[in-house]
Amino acid sequence: MKKVIFVISLIVASVTLASAQRLAYVDSEYILKHIPEYTAAQKQLDDLSTKWQTEVDNQYEEIEKLYQAYQNDQVLLNEDMRRRREDEIVNKEKQVKDFQRQKFGFEGDLYKERIRLVQPIQDRVSNAIQEIAKSDSLDLILDKGSEVAILFANPSLDKSNDIITKLGLKPNPSLAN
Repeated sequence: MKKVIFVISLIVASVTLASAQRLAYVDSEYILKHIPEYTAAQKQLDDLSTKWQTEVDNQYEEIEKLYQAYQNDQVLLNEDMRRRREDEIVNKEKQVKDFQRQKFGFEGDLYKERIRLVQPIQDRVSNAIQEIAKSDSLDLILDKGSEVAILFANPSLDKSNDIITKLGLKPNPSLAN
């Protein structure tokens, strides 16, 4: 009997504590769409990525031409010349892969540029979220735009427009998904 009373009081205490928590959510994608610097940074990153990808594509085309020329001349080449041409092609492929890794790889130039351009904006948004959480006495704020699966969200809990206003911008509902 004591165990049953203990379990019931534990359940009642859990429900009471759970209902005492205050939570809200934000849509980070919606917020970021309102920040002109973020849009400009994304465009700059896209342009840089396109430029570097074009360089990679051009280098691969050059390698393909070398390979085609090698295929056509292979019968006429002696062993030493064949080996030199093969080494040239392999070295060029290695250079392109190194360039690709340097630009697009983990902690590559594109990643570093993204951090340089986007991190200050994300920090501003994060600070605004923390200020709203403190001023509204919120215990938890979820991000609707991230990997968290929110199956239902009461619109009255959405603090995205408050964050946008806190950043000194005007909310634009047409930017919502």
